[in-house]
Amino acid sequence: MSTAEKTTPSISGCSDSVTRLRQALDSADAVVIGAGAGLSTAAGFIYTGERFEKHFADFIRKYGFADMYSGGFYPFADPEEFWAYWSRYIFINRYMDPPRPVYDDLLALMGDKDYFVITTNVDHCFQKAGFARERLFYTQGDYGLFQCSEPCRQETFDNEATVREMVERQRDMRVPTELLPVCPHCGRPMTMNLRSDDRFAEEAGWHAAAGRYEEFLRTRMDGRVLFWELGVGYNTPGIIKYPFWRMTRSAPGAVYAVLNRSKAFAPKEIADRSICINGDIAAVLARLRREKDAGERD
Repeated sequence: MSTAEKTTPSISGCSDSVTRLRQALDSADAVVIGAGAGLSTAAGFIYTGERFEKHFADFIRKYGFADMYSGGFYPFADPEEFWAYWSRYIFINRYMDPPRPVYDDLLALMGDKDYFVITTNVDHCFQKAGFARERLFYTQGDYGLFQCSEPCRQETFDNEATVREMVERQRDMRVPTELLPVCPHCGRPMTMNLRSDDRFAEEAGWHAAAGRYEEFLRTRMDGRVLFWELGVGYNTPGIIKYPFWRMTRSAPGAVYAVLNRSKAFAPKEIADRSICINGDIAAVLARLRREKDAGERD
């Protein structure tokens, strides 16, 4: 079910599709949300343009970076400059709130629903919006955590105080040397807890969240489950997209919904139980919330 020839054509983000999605939400016994980068982009966490230029003007002048993401791969000459860049990167994408209420709208749509979230995003927007921590599984890490660069053990460390101090005290694109994070166990440099290679630290909290997600799926598959994919691309389709397709196919009562800016489609095997919407994620969620609020007032 992972090849293009096994998929049905995209369905336009028309009013009928949004209405079907609202009905699927209303009737679902449980909702499994699968979120990718497109959801945070819709919320305003954009890595180019005005937002990038506002916070990284000096790095743009010096290195000609075109966007925040590519700048993160630059081989800076020393760790003081590296952390000047990355502390700002982490601060604005983890500790600042997104400018648009996309996550608030999504939480409001859950209401008293039985839900669980699996996401490849590392910006922690779900928890900041008020989603229950025990119903979240961040598969790819968290901008808010450091880990040993080795790592010498499977452990992570909260970085908020350090990152804020780095942002406040950096001068001339450099942080003070005494702020460079080092592992308290082995003394090696710290790095971000982001899955980029086999050195990603899957600490106890990560495994606990994975276990809660697996248990949620195991105990809900016999009911009316809505697998709702939001802003998921094709960088890591094996984490959310393909499993959602497989689980929808294996559960007769399941419905698959996908909301994306483009390329929203479903395999032909589940086409009759799929809702595919190409459109503005923020606008669709806002409309669904308005309709939900209106229905509750009636």
